[in-house]
Amino acid sequence: MAIIGLAALAPLSSSLRAQSHSVWDGVYTQDQAKKGQAVYNQNCSSCHGDTLMGGESAPALAGGEFLSNWNGLTMGELFERIRTTMPQNKPGSLSRENNTLILSYMLSVSNFPAGKTDLPQQTEVLKEIRIDAQKPDKK
Repeated sequence: MAIIGLAALAPLSSSLRAQSHSVWDGVYTQDQAKKGQAVYNQNCSSCHGDTLMGGESAPALAGGEFLSNWNGLTMGELFERIRTTMPQNKPGSLSRENNTLILSYMLSVSNFPAGKTDLPQQTEVLKEIRIDAQKPDKK
């Protein structure tokens, strides 16, 4: 059964790698971002603020300072940080789906373009998506 599950991930992983290498490639959907806003408001806004720009005890999750701190890292690294340490009062309590929805909302607020494919929930696939603060030049 585990082999079937891994086999099912292979096409998704290969497909995503071939299509998207950066957060500028439309790696989440608007629907995910909309749902993510509700999950964020319920679980994150009390510390990180209503607009994701940080609070007294928590950093911003969008915008310049946030992007500067995460520039060059991957969505997989960010996903794992959130998944294992948040929310602060109950780390690891949110589902992979809810963490992915929150990430989608964060990308939306930082003005990264939405696409037609959902942001995946698998860390290994998310590690293929680089966080680039600046839009890469087209070659």
